[in-house]
Amino acid sequence: MSYSNSNVHAVAVIPARGGSKGVPGKNILPLAGKPLIAYSIEAALHANTVQDVYVSTDDARIASVARDYGAKIIERPSELAGDTATSESALRHALFYLELLGICPDYFVFLQCTSPLRSSDDIDCAMYEMLSNDADSLLSVCPSHRFLWELCDGVPVSINYDWRSRPRRQDMRPQYIENGSIYIYKPWVLRENENRLGGNIVLYVMDENKSYEIDSLDDFRYLEWVVQNAKFQ
Repeated sequence: MSYSNSNVHAVAVIPARGGSKGVPGKNILPLAGKPLIAYSIEAALHANTVQDVYVSTDDARIASVARDYGAKIIERPSELAGDTATSESALRHALFYLELLGICPDYFVFLQCTSPLRSSDDIDCAMYEMLSNDADSLLSVCPSHRFLWELCDGVPVSINYDWRSRPRRQDMRPQYIENGSIYIYKPWVLRENENRLGGNIVLYVMDENKSYEIDSLDDFRYLEWVVQNAKFQ
């Protein structure tokens, strides 16, 4: 599906700090011959609903690679790029930085480098979901049919079903997992809530096979195999 709306001004922001410890240099590590961050940049650049693509980074190497793939750079202060820094802090800095330049988009599209399988169509369809529902913010999710448990004071407790009357998976109420791939929000949501979500929130449902995230070297190796074998298409 392809969607465009010339009356909508949206910019994509891709936070990419340089201090990843779980997978050193993760954001520019080659995935099937291309830097990981390039997948998110290219998806945003090819989306009909995104006008500009910015990478927020504290790292000169990441900035250089991002420019090579067509992104503009927001230089993030080091105090917003440490191990305890939140994505929201980088997003707020990007919002204020762009406003100082006189850039005030209707929507921000927040993409995480660690989700390389999203496509430009996914971004456009997510924006369509926002606009058609007059939403203030959106998160991408994938369906879940898993039976969840937790420990309460050491006692196992079923969360989303009654183990005494186990339902068929297809009869369970639809549930969704936040997959971290796409977030869209109006600027006021972040400014007032200091959160990427707020107001009227809607979901964009993605296939599970496009919802993989990279958090470890094992994830990286698996996603490389997926990309090389085009299993996500």
